[in-house]
Amino acid sequence: MKNVRRLGLAVAVCVLAGCSSTGIKLPDWVPSFTASQSAPAPEPQAKVRNNAAPGELTVNDGSGDVTIQTVEFRSGTSSATVERLARRHGCSGATGAGLITDKGPVEVYRMKCDNGTTFMAQCELRQCRPMR
Repeated sequence: MKNVRRLGLAVAVCVLAGCSSTGIKLPDWVPSFTASQSAPAPEPQAKVRNNAAPGELTVNDGSGDVTIQTVEFRSGTSSATVERLARRHGCSGATGAGLITDKGPVEVYRMKCDNGTTFMAQCELRQCRPMR
């Protein structure tokens, strides 16, 4: 459960920092910036530190340090089932569904979709359902 909370924090930081592609196209009536308008002041870039533990990433966004846990891709018992479930919910991806928790009776899988979104599913005793 601790890993799921860390993942939620990592996703929230990623969304707030604008590092994920949402695939949303703005309508034509939304004004765009032109050369005649003054450009907004650049925001300070988040600094990434390499002195974090292996599998972790420390980011400073100006309001403090945040540690993000990175997870390597691991296939699990229900990876194929989660991939079929993801296709039914409109998500297709080349990398497949990876296990992000420890193996056991309850497992959480994540799959990167081609449209830039992420599909997550929880499997309990090989019965999988999408997470909202």
